[in-house]
Amino acid sequence: MGRVIAVANQKGGVGKTTTAVNLAASLAVAEKRILLVDMDPQGNATSGLGHARQATGGDGGSVYDVLIGRTRIADVTRATELPFLKLVPSGQDLAGAEIELVSLPGRETKLRDPLRLAAPDYDFIIIDTPPSLGLLTLNALCAADGVLVPLQCEYYALEGLSDLRATVGLVGRSLNPGLDIEGILLCMVDTRQNLTEQVANEVRNHFGDKVYATPIPRNVRLSEAPSFGKPILLYDVASKGAKSYMQAAREFIARHAREGRGGK
Repeated sequence: MGRVIAVANQKGGVGKTTTAVNLAASLAVAEKRILLVDMDPQGNATSGLGHARQATGGDGGSVYDVLIGRTRIADVTRATELPFLKLVPSGQDLAGAEIELVSLPGRETKLRDPLRLAAPDYDFIIIDTPPSLGLLTLNALCAADGVLVPLQCEYYALEGLSDLRATVGLVGRSLNPGLDIEGILLCMVDTRQNLTEQVANEVRNHFGDKVYATPIPRNVRLSEAPSFGKPILLYDVASKGAKSYMQAAREFIARHAREGRGGK
């Protein structure tokens, strides 16, 4: 049974989608069966893997069709350039999905059952969430077994982490028992700045071994890759960004192996 990981941070611009795409790709290169679910209406994870965001009412289908119960995960899953990585794309309809979901019974759990049906086919399912705490993110948290938080090393990011931790705790108590932040990945790290080291030390002191030992540096090639519709390891495997995400993937696998969660 594949473990479901929500990549979440209510603050935008912290490397959330970059992490979802490149961690998923790096795990796939390690021959883990990965499904990446794009729950962000902006569709950046979809385009970052070389696919177009599904047009409104398009024939290909998207995660929106799964949320409203129109179809199964398998029916909207797409292949990528990596054999072990599959994608459930975002679509234009997803922008209005929160309004549609408000009036539906069980509105917070529309993603949970479809993912449970799909989970046996994968080692890990990774969900890229919107940079907000609306119903789309709530659906991801209700479907997830754990939360991975990409964190930029700045003080405003710490405030957002506190809010996200409170939300995860609330979901864990009321809608998805046991849900917790299982990892924090430091992103956009610039070792030349004293502030980066200060924030990193504060996060590690507070969250201990939940913080990944592998930092993700600021990297030009990492920023360029999405415009070519490729994860960094297919765009420039020798770059610092690619090496960092591959190391983070190794750490991810080791963490779950130690705890007997997910993987082959």
